[in-house]
Amino acid sequence: MCASIFLDLSLPNAATWFYASFLLAVTLFVRFDRPLSLRNWDIVALWLIIPGLLYLQDGHAMRAELSEPLRDLKRAFSRSDKYFRNGYIWLMAASGYWFLRCMFDLGLEKRPMLPPNISVAGMTCLAASLVVCLTAAAAKKPAEEDLDRTRVPVAVAKANDGAAALVKMKNGQVPKDTAGTRFWIGRAGAVLAHLVVVAGLVMIGARTYGDAMTGMAMGCLYLLLPCTAYDVIKIHHVWPSLFFLGAVYWHRRPAVAGALLGVAAGSVFFPALLFPLWFGFYRGRGAGRFAAGFLAALGLSLGVTAALLSFEGELGQYLKVARSLSDWQAWKAPTAFSIWRGTHWAYRLPVFIAYMAFIVLTMVWPSPRHLGQVIAQSAAVVIGVQFWYAEQGGTYVLWYAPLLLLMIFRPNLTDARPPEIGPGPGPIRSWLIRRLKASGRPPAAVPASS
Repeated sequence: MCASIFLDLSLPNAATWFYASFLLAVTLFVRFDRPLSLRNWDIVALWLIIPGLLYLQDGHAMRAELSEPLRDLKRAFSRSDKYFRNGYIWLMAASGYWFLRCMFDLGLEKRPMLPPNISVAGMTCLAASLVVCLTAAAAKKPAEEDLDRTRVPVAVAKANDGAAALVKMKNGQVPKDTAGTRFWIGRAGAVLAHLVVVAGLVMIGARTYGDAMTGMAMGCLYLLLPCTAYDVIKIHHVWPSLFFLGAVYWHRRPAVAGALLGVAAGSVFFPALLFPLWFGFYRGRGAGRFAAGFLAALGLSLGVTAALLSFEGELGQYLKVARSLSDWQAWKAPTAFSIWRGTHWAYRLPVFIAYMAFIVLTMVWPSPRHLGQVIAQSAAVVIGVQFWYAEQGGTYVLWYAPLLLLMIFRPNLTDARPPEIGPGPGPIRSWLIRRLKASGRPPAAVPASS
């Protein structure tokens, strides 16, 4: 009996974690000696998104547990539809607030450093505990809650299948039914993706922001966000954030930043909308290198995806399904769950056109811009997708949550800009000059066009 008492562990439900995580975040990160600071309100406002997700969870749970007689099914579906409608309206309102907050951040220059109410050692201990809890949550979620495989990047899905088959073969089994192995590999991959996001936030805080405590604070707050726990097994929610953080971390290397965004665009498509913004950021400071890295990585990513689908004989079917989806095509009637379901496409199209006008504006405004403004605008671009995306638009909070944390905790970054491109030789000509010097030939033999 005593053993069962001490080992009978159960994770908190969604509502309990919403309140518990909010109180813990306020205790650790709200500076009570500066109650009117913007960062205090930002931390509180992060939790304004979560009630919309709770509404949707209740709606899905209500439909999954329908036990009414047939004559009452219509009434039960009506109740669940009400929860869905309330949830999407709430998420749209929260997304609208954070979009305006990102725009407001473009005019903020002075950002005082406000350390959290806990030491780095304490945050490290807290982060380790949260990782254990998230891992347990991922392991305990039932298989029917797994994400739709059509939403996972093809390369990730195929890597999961290949790893599952390899594990079966190593164990001396024929890789026919690999569902159980895929289950555990998928859960481990999702948790690993969250850990990479946390590591990226810590590294940006330590190197780019120059304060390791700020990095740990961002990592802890990411693990505390309820949306991280709710969607812990959905790797397609966290996948784009890996590349966004990498681009921010290597912002002084245009080719590397472009390659990272190119891989993201080639796997989940919508990060291509960030190209005009980042191209404008590098204008006159390596825009050509950024574009070359982006296009090369985009082509390579699409090529790998096409090769994997062709190997399985699924390329034609995949392209046919992609062309028929209304999720990304605002001129088609939406059919998936979203705030647009049941409305005519003509209502969604003006939102899409206004959003594309905003994308074009990001290429030239503001000019010049520093890294802090790029982070805020990148978050705004990703948030803006939620307004017209017709497949659960508004629920993809983890696409932009790490960027919001970078914006909330950032110091003054007016000097964080790409390095200037001097009048010297380009990278190819510099390499040729070094090779000629090593061989004893004069550098003048190198043509200037290289």
